[in-house]
Amino acid sequence: MVRAIVGANWGDEGKGKITDMLGQDSDIIIRFQGGANAGHTIVNNYGKFALHTLPSGVFYGHTVNIIGNGVALNIPVLINELQGIVDRGVPAPKLLVSDRAQIVMSYHILLDKLEEERLAGKSFGSTKSGIAPFYSDKYAKIGFQVSELFMDEQELKDKIQRVLTQKNVLIQHLYHAPEVKVDDIYEELMEYRRMIEPYVCDVSSYLNKALKEGKNILLEGQLGTLKDPDHGIYPMVTSSSTLAAYGAIGAGIPPYEIKQIIAVCKAYSSAVGAGAFVSEIFGEEADELRNRGGDGGEYGATTGRPRRMGWFDCVASKYGCRLQGATDVAFTVLDVLGYLDEIPVCVGYEIDGKVTDEFPTTALLEKAKPVYKTLPGWKCDIRGIRTYEELPENCRKYVEFIEEQLGYPITMVSNGPGRDDIIFRNR
Repeated sequence: MVRAIVGANWGDEGKGKITDMLGQDSDIIIRFQGGANAGHTIVNNYGKFALHTLPSGVFYGHTVNIIGNGVALNIPVLINELQGIVDRGVPAPKLLVSDRAQIVMSYHILLDKLEEERLAGKSFGSTKSGIAPFYSDKYAKIGFQVSELFMDEQELKDKIQRVLTQKNVLIQHLYHAPEVKVDDIYEELMEYRRMIEPYVCDVSSYLNKALKEGKNILLEGQLGTLKDPDHGIYPMVTSSSTLAAYGAIGAGIPPYEIKQIIAVCKAYSSAVGAGAFVSEIFGEEADELRNRGGDGGEYGATTGRPRRMGWFDCVASKYGCRLQGATDVAFTVLDVLGYLDEIPVCVGYEIDGKVTDEFPTTALLEKAKPVYKTLPGWKCDIRGIRTYEELPENCRKYVEFIEEQLGYPITMVSNGPGRDDIIFRNR
């Protein structure tokens, strides 16, 4: 069976915890898109970890963890991350890397930084991880696949020369930076080859066999629906599809194999980076929610940037679940809201004097004002509760109101940062 765990919103929904938890029942866990530009925070018996490229199943000895062909593979980041968890006492995980995955190059990161500097106040809020230049090259057919690390030396150098002819025009004449040398990039690739060679695999063939053997496979997405380049808040989006549908492509399996899609929503909203965010709050109200949120506060797992905060947005979340094709919703960090007397929920957008509950395109989204309904809080700590019936009445009413607005079943409720802080809800 194949399950996908994806974000319904802007990312940072708590997908890592859900993947880590469901990894217990999985044989294989696959990262199928994105790169080291966003992270998953996981709290378990080994400690607290921020993973950027490694799949969230690396803490289980029985799982095979796979970097799929759809990932923007920053090899040094992957290897350093792998060594980092081992140094903290985690047994070395089983890791495979698709021979069709493409490599984030040093000049991708350079170009990302230079372009953000050039755009200044009109930048896209990039993490400067090289993701947009990487995917641009992938679709311009001038990227480097992992398999190419093992090609003939002269062929590889010839390709590097062709690519750098184009790159150096930009680097020297648009950004006025020093040119990149062929020999330096060749040495970079040879170092990458040395680092990644033990893990390289024909992943789609491996998964084909695993499916025939009835293995349980978990697809792990990065970011969320609203950061998808087609269906998100374009252009303030990422550069790879964040939808479960892309999981089949980014892992190399048939789409009909995906049987369950778990869309993860926070009990409030948060976002990192630029872009429209209708239910955003500011000042002391935002600071308090941010500092109480998550485990140690709402700050980006990769960048450390303070996340933008807001109340739960039913319009965006319903849209996010629909585009993901959610069969289940995992509702996270519900425990954080226990300090509030009343909890606003965004149930509609007012645009040009009309109220809608349909998520609009970006131009209209920029005009949208939130329409709120206020629900009573439960004013107590709900950590440690293990059954839905034990939750305070107003807490249950909050969950059920959100579920009704979404139109998708909330089957999991997270009430703390730990692996076991989860309530499975029978409906």
